[in-house]
Amino acid sequence: MTAELVRGQNHTLPQTRLEIRVSAGTPVVAGATLGDERGTVRGIEWIAHPGSPQLPGLEVSQQAAADHRLAVDLEALPGGAHRVTVLLALPVGVGGPVRFGAVPAPFVAVTGLDGTEIATFTLTDLDAESAVSALELYRRQDAWKVRAVGQGYAGGLAEMLADQGVTDPAALAGSIQEAVTRGLARSVAPPPRTPEADRVRHATGSTDHRPTSPSPAPEPPEPLADPAATGPAHTAQPHTAQPHTAQPHTAPGPAAAGASGAGPSTGGPINYAHPRRQHAAPPSPPPAAPPAQPGQPTQPVAGDATGWSMDERLYNQIWGMFEDLARAVAAYRSAVDFAESRMDQELDRALSDPRNRIGGAGDRAREAARAKRDELTSRAREALDRDLAQLAAEAAVVEPALPAAYAGWGNPVWHAHRIPMEIPMALRIGDLHLPERADLRIPLLVRLPLERGMWVDSGRTASEAAALMDPDRLRRLAMETAVAHAARLLAVYPPGEFAVHVIDPAGSAAGPLAPLVEAGVLAGPPAAGPGGVASVLAHLTRRVDLVQMAVRARAADSLPPDLDTGEQLLVVNDFPHGFDDRAVTQLRYLADEGPAVGVHLLMVADREEASAYGPVLDPLWRSLLRITPVADSHLADPWVGHAWTYEPLTIPPGSQVLEQVLTAVAAARRAAGR
Repeated sequence: MTAELVRGQNHTLPQTRLEIRVSAGTPVVAGATLGDERGTVRGIEWIAHPGSPQLPGLEVSQQAAADHRLAVDLEALPGGAHRVTVLLALPVGVGGPVRFGAVPAPFVAVTGLDGTEIATFTLTDLDAESAVSALELYRRQDAWKVRAVGQGYAGGLAEMLADQGVTDPAALAGSIQEAVTRGLARSVAPPPRTPEADRVRHATGSTDHRPTSPSPAPEPPEPLADPAATGPAHTAQPHTAQPHTAQPHTAPGPAAAGASGAGPSTGGPINYAHPRRQHAAPPSPPPAAPPAQPGQPTQPVAGDATGWSMDERLYNQIWGMFEDLARAVAAYRSAVDFAESRMDQELDRALSDPRNRIGGAGDRAREAARAKRDELTSRAREALDRDLAQLAAEAAVVEPALPAAYAGWGNPVWHAHRIPMEIPMALRIGDLHLPERADLRIPLLVRLPLERGMWVDSGRTASEAAALMDPDRLRRLAMETAVAHAARLLAVYPPGEFAVHVIDPAGSAAGPLAPLVEAGVLAGPPAAGPGGVASVLAHLTRRVDLVQMAVRARAADSLPPDLDTGEQLLVVNDFPHGFDDRAVTQLRYLADEGPAVGVHLLMVADREEASAYGPVLDPLWRSLLRITPVADSHLADPWVGHAWTYEPLTIPPGSQVLEQVLTAVAAARRAAGR
């Protein structure tokens, strides 16, 4: 059971490998310090912040975001560390709020690696403070506990660091804020979070026990990129789904509620007019919904969200559907939990009276408590079914209207697809659903350009379905999934603006790679053997280095003429086979630094097979959005923490759509002289 802490309260931690999730409603800087037995920070090497995000047993986000995930392994901390303090601060010099009193109260949750909440804390009563010590994990008699702190500092990050005994706190605070500013400069904001009850509204008289505190991925559960990271999104950044810190897929961003002229619909519990975004000038209005019959809900319309284009409207509408489903199911689950809790309380009160233990009084009390529980549960289910029915109707209208980048492989739009001249907003990489209605699928969209690499998990422990599958079949399916994602990326980018490199050290993926090879759309033959691995990694590492130097020096014209400045995708099969220590270091470098300069990673690997490298690869796995070749419940949304089931996109049996799409890509490249 989750412990909801108040300032000063503590709670025992049942495990040592944890995640600390922060949801602030506005971009904040998240960091952590290590303290000794007296709580003193011994030096800057005991401080994790965006400019230096990793310490032994501790990893924080690399830039400011509205939602964060901090990874903590208490057993891996340095020997003298007895305390971990989580710090939050508002970025300075970026035009945002300058005090916590002007933003929603930050919410912090300590969870297990499976997303189960252990303790939560909402930081209320903040005003002029621009930095705050949120909570601390501390060792007491060989056991670890968490304490809600909530100590604010009007003097900002420097005052907070000074309070912990840091030498020259002003200089360190300045370097942290500088790193944050650089990160914000290259971030891409996902669609803003819908205010509570913006779309889901239960009918009068329904039992609504919707949680009032956000609960953050969906990396599983994995945060969406951009649910949230979030994100359809994290996040995942599910700003997933996203989210990843460079593009928070957990849907943080500028407030947009009420900015458009769209008003709420009437007649149903779900509002299909999505007031999602503020604009300097009003975009073209969304299509009007057909008139509803008296007493019937408004009919859904594809593209009824606000946006400058139909693609943007559909993107925002899909995010709205994801939020609606998350909150509707959260309200239902909360109502069921409330009904069960109320029944237990009534039974305890009734049976605590000795007179009810004799005769039929006790039986009557039990029957009455169960009947009340069933009534409350039934009312909650009715409200959920109404919302799910309307969301299903909306999904049935939206799916056929999606452009190719948002559509599944079975959508006829792919058969008439033409290679575009502009990059779309996002790309669909799968579907999400919840067990309350498995046939209601929400597209999982990631923003383009990619701000986070992907990892197709070929391990048999990935899910129950994977555990029952033959290992060779599962590895082949994982590689086919990676090939399909690479093909989608090639198909939605203008000709010559996206290149795909493949590393297949043992040549074991010749079959799944055949469509890419035969179409001639790869940047070169799949690299095999240690020499091929080293050559491709050296080429892409050189590209990252050169582009970074050119960007810093503002000298793009100085790039070598043979350098391909288009987006690059590296597909790695069967990692870590064929990788030595140097190659592993280069791969981690590409995962960390590549996305900011257009080099992206798509790995097909079994994490257990890479365990020989030890924890050195843990940051690599956490930096990637994990997807699976079979259905798996591993993505968590950034609002209420549901474990969403991810369904990969599949090509219909017997369909030649993949070959047709790759043929069109090759033809467009030839026509463009690429």
